[in-house]
Amino acid sequence: MPEAVSIIIPVYNEEGAIASTLGTVDETMRSTGREYEVLVVDDGSADGTATALAAAGARVVRHRANRGYGAALKTGIRATSHPLIAILDADGTYPIARLPDLLQRAEEADMVVGARTGGSVHVPALRRPVKWLLTRVANVLSGHRIPDLNSGMRVFRRDLAERFFGLYPQGFSFTSTITLASHINGYRVEYVPIDYYRRTGASSIRPVRDTLNFFLLIVRMVVTFRPLNVFLPTAAALLVLGAIKAGLDFSRTGAFGVGAAILILTAIQVALMGLLADLVTRRTSL
Repeated sequence: MPEAVSIIIPVYNEEGAIASTLGTVDETMRSTGREYEVLVVDDGSADGTATALAAAGARVVRHRANRGYGAALKTGIRATSHPLIAILDADGTYPIARLPDLLQRAEEADMVVGARTGGSVHVPALRRPVKWLLTRVANVLSGHRIPDLNSGMRVFRRDLAERFFGLYPQGFSFTSTITLASHINGYRVEYVPIDYYRRTGASSIRPVRDTLNFFLLIVRMVVTFRPLNVFLPTAAALLVLGAIKAGLDFSRTGAFGVGAAILILTAIQVALMGLLADLVTRRTSL
């Protein structure tokens, strides 16, 4: 018997798409014969989303004010009970018909991510370079190949989600956090290529601020679980700069300058801090 799944759909001002999304989810899931529940978390919508949800007869948990994407998902996880959790956006961007494929793959994985690498992927041109850069940084620092860091269509096990509950931010970085935490801690993560369509309605993503937050999140998560992946490359870079500066100083004056000494000493300090952080991480994970 397939495991039951709780499908969580966070919404914020999605009156134009939510009814269609709910209808497609029900139609798709009924054909699988799998037990499921659907919960919509209305994150303080100020448009006609509440009216659309009432007309659709959806089960809804509502935030009085907008608290963020991550906060909505955490509310949904607390309010549901099945061993598998699926999350979907309500804006029409994800191919809901592929949800059964993700659920089937979840039988042998801890998390299955719908990676937006299919034949039809609509990502705004301005976001593509940033998305590429953030993914490469995440790959290097985490030591894992991550095709899609923050896809909003995925299935994961409840016990996995609950283990890292205290790390999830209130905003858009929820998906990036659970992705990095799962990879770094040895969970079985699989990726299924999916399409990604043009959204219905306006996006609430703030490109500059959210990009900076994503980058800081990547560094913070790697420091939390694999600090040497951040500290040692930083120390090595400082040491190389110090050696170059020392060579230039010696060739010009026959002596090493203060700047070179500072860079080299800083490199040593950063390396020692990394070793200490790694020791703390290993002790707390026992």
